[in-house]
Amino acid sequence: MVTVTDPDALVDGVRAGRPRAVGRAISLVEASSPLVPALVADLAPDTGRALVVGLTGAPGVGKSSAVGALVTALRRGGERVGVLAVDPTSPFSGGAVLGDRVRMQEHALDPGVHIRSMATRGDLGGLAVAVPAALRVLDAAGCTTTLVETVGVGQSEVAVAATADVTLVLLAPGAGDGVQLAKAGVLEVADVLVVTKADRDGASALAAELRAMVNHSQRAPDAWAPPVVLLSSSEGTGVEDVLAAVEAFVGRQRRTGGWATRRTRRARGEVEQLVLAQVRARAAHGRADLDRVAAEVAAGRLDPYAAAREVLDGSQPR
Repeated sequence: MVTVTDPDALVDGVRAGRPRAVGRAISLVEASSPLVPALVADLAPDTGRALVVGLTGAPGVGKSSAVGALVTALRRGGERVGVLAVDPTSPFSGGAVLGDRVRMQEHALDPGVHIRSMATRGDLGGLAVAVPAALRVLDAAGCTTTLVETVGVGQSEVAVAATADVTLVLLAPGAGDGVQLAKAGVLEVADVLVVTKADRDGASALAAELRAMVNHSQRAPDAWAPPVVLLSSSEGTGVEDVLAAVEAFVGRQRRTGGWATRRTRRARGEVEQLVLAQVRARAAHGRADLDRVAAEVAAGRLDPYAAAREVLDGSQPR
């Protein structure tokens, strides 16, 4: 259990970008501490400035390596960077299976980089419930860019689009399921398509196939067409091309009004998530006896809609 003896000092520490304070604040968020609403409220005036870049794709495409390469380039430009690596949940501890320092040893001791692994805790889409609040903490800590690397779990990865300002979909040559992933609809959330492991055979062919798919996709005449960028994290090539594609997308969004629309949609999703969390808490700890209501529904003595009303308002249905 995370304890805080001086909440005001914690807020000041986050604003100053002190790693220990940032880490402690995110731990409070992950633990669903009752201090979190006040913490987020105090930090609110210092948020809204960071660019959130989501990276998604099938397991093994090199998301972590791509994140490391992007962090290096951003730090070279003098930016403070945040990284949220959303990992599978350990069935034993409930924590993230992969630790942040195991992922990026070269950045672990850099005070200008805040890296955190977070457990999905079984959430659909590989995004932890705590991610939006953690993003606010990193924003208030002065991170100009935060990279969110999500678990590669297939189509449910589209959830990343609701959390990021820019979504990168990563595909690798030779994976065998790259184009199948595209056909499954995951590419519909892509703002930039990144072919990783570009130094391997088949990378150029995959890039050409993806460009053809983009060119033949149905979209409005003035809609953004996701560019296809080749990236080799091991050789350090293509990183600037990825960042340039991100900058181009952000610039277009700001010019066309899409930026405000996406930010509003993101905030709406965050609010909805919190409302649903409170509803789940009421269902679990409220006046209604869930087991009793479920038994009534199973026996056919109560319909599920009436049962839901009973759980929500704690009253007997008519």
